[in-house]
Amino acid sequence: MNSQPLPPEVKRLLLDYQRNEITEYHIYKAIAKQIKDETNRRIIERIADEELGHYRVWRRYTGEDVEPDRRRFLKYTLLSRLFGFTFAAKLMEQGESAAQTNYRALIPYIPEAKAVMDDEDAHEQRILALLDEEHLRYTGSMVLGLNDALVELTGALAGFTLALQDTQLIALTGSITGVAAALSMAASEYLSTKSEGEAKDPLKAALYTGIAYILTVLLLIAPYLIFKNYYLCLGVALALAVLIIAVFNYYIAVAKDEDFRPRFLEMTGLSFGVAAFSFFVGYLMRLFFHIEI
Repeated sequence: MNSQPLPPEVKRLLLDYQRNEITEYHIYKAIAKQIKDETNRRIIERIADEELGHYRVWRRYTGEDVEPDRRRFLKYTLLSRLFGFTFAAKLMEQGESAAQTNYRALIPYIPEAKAVMDDEDAHEQRILALLDEEHLRYTGSMVLGLNDALVELTGALAGFTLALQDTQLIALTGSITGVAAALSMAASEYLSTKSEGEAKDPLKAALYTGIAYILTVLLLIAPYLIFKNYYLCLGVALALAVLIIAVFNYYIAVAKDEDFRPRFLEMTGLSFGVAAFSFFVGYLMRLFFHIEI
């Protein structure tokens, strides 16, 4: 241990790192308690112990104890429950990657900083090995349901909006269309998964597809049950579609280390392209058939 006194700014930085390490120790311990799989739980507990070890390294230099960040603890434990431990842990590790540049600045004062930095590098690799959560194995099924619902229903709602021009009628027609399509997609996913002999359970794959589809339908139909202006309803539905695409793709980008931007732009482009074409078709149908409702 270096016997030279630390500059005040270095000590302040170390106290921040101490707080970060003890917070992550408690977060990983809490996440581990949620995991049923023994292998995954042991890996998370090992990372927690390493975070505690890092905390003790910094404490030897500062000579002070710090309390964990309660708000950060609640944030990540809640994210773990809502979106799974892989998402929460990877999101947290992204913050650690940003901190590694500052660790290098500490090496002249604290030789152990290099070992801590190496541990943090190894964390990400171990987290990658944890991608065995059930819902992550079925992301393909969720993408199928979500993407189909967004493309088909935004298109249908755009066409219905101009053709029918009645919010209640549009909501009714859209709901029937959405539920029928959800059941059809779930059945198709069941048969597809079963025939391909994948490791996935066909029934679970069908459920993930159907549930993703139904939830998307409910969100996109909701504006037509709340507002009276059908153009406003369509605008809100399209805004919700963008929000759904953004949230889902951000989740996939973090949990599966995929690029957010291309997937987001592709899904948004498909949904809005179909919606624009369907809106035009609805206009033509109303014009040529002289339909007035």
